[in-house]
Amino acid sequence: MEINVNFLDNMRLEAKFDDFTVISDQPIRYKGDGSAPGPFDYFLASSVMCAAHFIRLYCDARDIPTENIRVSQNNVVDPEDRYKQLFKIQVELPADISEKDRKAIIRAAERCAVKRVIENDLEFDVEAVESITQDAQALLTIRPDSDSRTYIEGKDLPLEQTIANMTAILADLGMKIEISSWRNIVPHVWSLHIRDAASPMCFTNGKGATKESALCSALGEFIERLSCNFFYNDQYFGEEIANAEFVHYPNEKWFKPGTNDELPTEILDEYCRELYDPEGELRGSHLIDTNSGRADRGIVSLPFTRHSDGETVYFPSNLIENLYLSNGMSAGNTLPEAQVQCLSEIFERAVKKHIIEEEIALPDVPQEVLNKYPNILEGIKALEEQGYPVLVKDASLGGQFPVACVTLMNPRTGGVFASFGAHPSFEVALERSLTELLQGRSFEGLNDLPAPTFNSMAVTEPNNFVEHFIDSSGVVSWRFFSAKSDIEFVEWDFSGSNQEEADTLFGILQDMGKEAYIAVHEDLGAPVCRILVPGYSEVYPVEDLIWDNTNIALQYREDILNLHRLTDDQLEDLVERLEDSQLDNYMDIITLIGIEFDENTVWGQLTILELKLLIYLALQRHDDAFEYVEMFLQFNDNTVERTLFYRAIEAVLEITLDEELELDDYRYNLGRMYGEETIEAVIGSVNGTTRFYGLTPTNMQLEGLDRHLRLIESYKKLHAARAERQV
Repeated sequence: MEINVNFLDNMRLEAKFDDFTVISDQPIRYKGDGSAPGPFDYFLASSVMCAAHFIRLYCDARDIPTENIRVSQNNVVDPEDRYKQLFKIQVELPADISEKDRKAIIRAAERCAVKRVIENDLEFDVEAVESITQDAQALLTIRPDSDSRTYIEGKDLPLEQTIANMTAILADLGMKIEISSWRNIVPHVWSLHIRDAASPMCFTNGKGATKESALCSALGEFIERLSCNFFYNDQYFGEEIANAEFVHYPNEKWFKPGTNDELPTEILDEYCRELYDPEGELRGSHLIDTNSGRADRGIVSLPFTRHSDGETVYFPSNLIENLYLSNGMSAGNTLPEAQVQCLSEIFERAVKKHIIEEEIALPDVPQEVLNKYPNILEGIKALEEQGYPVLVKDASLGGQFPVACVTLMNPRTGGVFASFGAHPSFEVALERSLTELLQGRSFEGLNDLPAPTFNSMAVTEPNNFVEHFIDSSGVVSWRFFSAKSDIEFVEWDFSGSNQEEADTLFGILQDMGKEAYIAVHEDLGAPVCRILVPGYSEVYPVEDLIWDNTNIALQYREDILNLHRLTDDQLEDLVERLEDSQLDNYMDIITLIGIEFDENTVWGQLTILELKLLIYLALQRHDDAFEYVEMFLQFNDNTVERTLFYRAIEAVLEITLDEELELDDYRYNLGRMYGEETIEAVIGSVNGTTRFYGLTPTNMQLEGLDRHLRLIESYKKLHAARAERQV
């Protein structure tokens, strides 16, 4: 994690990281003002707070109350060496906690990450650099030996060269990549999380059988998502980019809808139109892109090559964003390598969806076949030794597709996790299934898996597939675990050179009657491709283009960002449109308008329901406000501070709406209950003198929205590189 420090007045310092700001000072005796803890004080507090956090996790998982648990720390300084200290953490537990839980709680405290880092030969490296922001790869912890040459199946270059090439690309863009976590809980299974230090919303995960292969995976995914604009998928780019010569790519084209909002003839082809608009309901306005919101320019569309004949077909950016998410995009050392990964991913997800929705019982991979892959067996054995039964399945559906499945069962919770992997090589597909299973997970994380079910409706519900796509956490049918498989096992093998494998995978699609459309991006210095297979590789249903399109943001974004400046008539219009929209009251405003608010602010937690409530308060529509405050308090999961604010709102509204009650009679004790500052804000909100309490003023220039501005700055680096290479 990158922490940037600014020098404030006197001895005060400001540390900024993620969405947080921490202020430190020095005691007056050290010439400070004593206005905040010192840096060393934060360090001391971090260890005991971390220990308390792990105690709470243990207790919450077992419904053990923490109200009467006390945690304390003292640091004992060695009289001969003040830098040698003993951190003594004491935990006071109530008498009714069992001896078993007492021991486990102490073990939980000892899992404190701060403690473990300090105990593990902590190192510091202090250096001078010309530019902090340009030292782009300073935070990568793997420095492969440039003389080493480690080849793995599926890669056209050794891992060392692949890492060097990809880090150079990111360095040229000025993106400072940091590794925020590693996982290696069983042998031959590594995963990590990397992110842009300046814009942590841009992150990827990597997985592999070694540290190096996992890092390659994460870096490759980072570059693919940059090249395909996935990090910025449904976010507002701001006025500067929206008004630029191009918004997404230099080769984009803009097409105007017809006079009656018909689809432009220049977009899509007949094959795609039949799939995306079977009822003839899709209009041009449905396809205006969320990122720019430039309805006046038309529909921004991107060129794809139709695989069957090489013809160029323009796909609206909005359509891709709404239906495909990250499915079917990959970076590679060569274009065929990237195509194999893209197509493997498409088959993995489509076959997985088919198996889960049809509740197919897959055949086990025989032990004599598994014995060929000792590293995979070692990882599975380690899981089973920890008490997690593992099933290894052939998901090729009789040798049709290059897909495998590794399923983990958790007897502690009754949860299961079916992990699928795909690649023309049987071994690589199995390895990917196993590494995907444990990507970013600890053993504790396996306690959150959902239980299997015989309820077919829960399994086939569309959102279940979306959950499986995002993190494989969807529901699986109990029928999947039947010992009587629906299909015979096949020890398939589609492997060859990357070009041969790509041809084979395209051939499978052709035999199925599917058309593939390919976009190749090489402007960043690495071949990246995006493949769309209409009617096969979508993540969301095509009807979402009409009924759940992200460009609904365009109907609300400007008004909501200008909320504090709207007249009463404009507020009435906004709240009526929200009421008529049938949007989920619990949708957050971040999702609705495509703006990354700091999640630690009221804006960051704001839902449509709360926005309506605040508007009704501003308009003095107390009956409507009272209805929504009851809903908020009943269902909303918000901060303690915000919940107390609305409890006070509820009380003051009840008094206001009751003709027999007088607020003055309750004012003193309301202040004692909720605090004077809060109750003043509440009374102001109810009588109209305070509007939109807790929401800082914003505007379409995004002033003060640091989190979103960091995301835009990240995109501007990409946009500038494309503009430069266009020339």
